[in-house]
Amino acid sequence: MAVDVHTHLVPKGWPDLAAACGAGEWPWLRIDSERAAMIMVGETEFRPVGAQAWDPATRLADMDADGIELQVVSPTPVFFSYDKPADQAGKVARIFNDRTLEVLAGTTDRLIPFCQVPLQDPNAACAELDRSLAAGHVGVEIGNHVGDRDLDDEGVVMFLQHCAEVGAPVLVHPWDMPGGPRLDRWMARWLTGMPAETHLSVLAMILGGVFDKVPESLRICFAHGGGSFAFWLGRVDNAWHRRGDLVRGQSLNPPSQYVDRFFVDSVVFEEPALRLLVDTLGEDQVMVGSDYPYPLGERPVGKVVREASFLSDVQREKLLSTNAFRFLGRSDG
Repeated sequence: MAVDVHTHLVPKGWPDLAAACGAGEWPWLRIDSERAAMIMVGETEFRPVGAQAWDPATRLADMDADGIELQVVSPTPVFFSYDKPADQAGKVARIFNDRTLEVLAGTTDRLIPFCQVPLQDPNAACAELDRSLAAGHVGVEIGNHVGDRDLDDEGVVMFLQHCAEVGAPVLVHPWDMPGGPRLDRWMARWLTGMPAETHLSVLAMILGGVFDKVPESLRICFAHGGGSFAFWLGRVDNAWHRRGDLVRGQSLNPPSQYVDRFFVDSVVFEEPALRLLVDTLGEDQVMVGSDYPYPLGERPVGKVVREASFLSDVQREKLLSTNAFRFLGRSDG
């Protein structure tokens, strides 16, 4: 059995968001054929998507082909709406959270829904998380920042404390990467910006003292292998000791002392990178993730973990399923 903790959904059939939530530039879905569509933001093409993004039957068939028993299904970050007023973002969250449950109805024994929340308003975010959990969601996906506020922001910390209290697992996904002439080619925002954004937010959790403020019961995972964090942990530790006047922030311990406080997924594509994750973060902190159904994801899902020559059978089982069951708070693993 294998569990994929990092996939995305684009449901068909959401209402006109300008009419439902207020004036502004909103995502909408241009239907090009029965099995092809384009996510639009205003009049700008954002991303092409196929039936895998909205059709559970197609998704389940791909899971069967790849040997995936369970799949966490999270929003596509373009729908977060963190740049909108909180009341509008709350309306968007309710629309997509409810639509997700409608799309996945009858399949939640294998497809595990994660909700989104209006993270710019911590109280509203907590309320929407509670509502969504009661309705059938299992966890929450959040972006790695809200404007200039990173994960050590007081309001975000309050939300993470609430997640720990109610036992909701959290998937952190980078979004809204910086652009510019040097980054707006070759998908550089995705190839360099995403790893850097995730690295920065792991640092914010550590150096901002978040792991010292939230209970150890918080189950939080950073997508895309935790970005570039594992490769540069030695540099961060060195800076913490040598330039503690600038680097230590609110952290009580060196950064390497916190690596058992968070999970990362395995979507790093090559065995040496996976070995670095396991060596640096530990065999109990890495889980299979694919970024399905997008083309920068891994297919077949879990291929690198299954074929990694350095993993023992026990370690491989941890990465394929056991760690994910612990992240999800399930005892059936």
